[in-house]
Amino acid sequence: MTFAKPPIPPETQAKWQRVVDLVAELTDVPAALIMATVDKDHRVKVSNSAENTPYYPGRKYHLNEKLYCFGVFENDGELVVEDAQCEPRWQDNEDMEHAMSFYIGYPIKWPDGEVYGTICVLDTRRNKRALMFRKGLQEFCRVVEGDLALLLEVAQRKQAQAELRETVRAREDTIRRRTKALEDANTALRVLIDNVEASRHESEQQIVQQIKGMVLPYVAKLRHLDADRELQSAYLMMIEDNLRNITSALASKLAETLEQLTPAETEIMQLIMMGRTTKEIATTLGRETSTIDFHRNNIRQKLGLSRRENLRQHLIALSSAE
Repeated sequence: MTFAKPPIPPETQAKWQRVVDLVAELTDVPAALIMATVDKDHRVKVSNSAENTPYYPGRKYHLNEKLYCFGVFENDGELVVEDAQCEPRWQDNEDMEHAMSFYIGYPIKWPDGEVYGTICVLDTRRNKRALMFRKGLQEFCRVVEGDLALLLEVAQRKQAQAELRETVRAREDTIRRRTKALEDANTALRVLIDNVEASRHESEQQIVQQIKGMVLPYVAKLRHLDADRELQSAYLMMIEDNLRNITSALASKLAETLEQLTPAETEIMQLIMMGRTTKEIATTLGRETSTIDFHRNNIRQKLGLSRRENLRQHLIALSSAE
């Protein structure tokens, strides 16, 4: 994954300032620089503290083959020019405007190998002291690259932490939504159970009353009949008819519907009666919307409903029917 490179903070730039100042002092050069490169934009990031230096921080160059630093990138490593006047390629480079004929430079890279820029020294003369300090300059280059690695690691960790916080927040939101949906489902289920219990109690009372009024009187009369089989037969037929009427009245239409459904369909039917959409039911039950649609179609088929008829209204009508 491509990661945007972080900016250089002031405290790191201040450290680099101390680095180039020390390099300039140790090599006795008028210019020690850290250059930053983005595409063809090549500019001075840090310059040693020197009076009247042409290499002030922020000075911009267009990266081209006449720049010493271009040669560093071309070599992907060290470039040493002891006297540009003696080397045809560098005789007319841009730094010769300031008589900078001597150059040593190394590439600075991010941990992933992407070029950040260069660290280099320039002089108007062949500088033996600087030539002897090449390994030291390479070590300073490693110091700068170590800072880049640290900055990148810190930025990556901050991004990872931000992404983790966002993931946790999203999951917490999902848990809250599902918890709320389950609480609503439980509330609706409790209401349904209460209604069923109330209906059962009412039905039991009706059964008792109907048996007392429609069955027991004839049973009592049968006890007092001795031999009139025709009358006994009539009373028995009346008792059977009344018992049949009582039991048929017990068969609630909604209860009959529930007997046709699977446990999963029953659960989904209850959520439909609550007014939940397919997406909300899927979220509550932790299933795919396609699974909910499959069960809804099965419920419709078992109830004999067409696509134009409202399933929820039909179920509510069944629950209120006696």
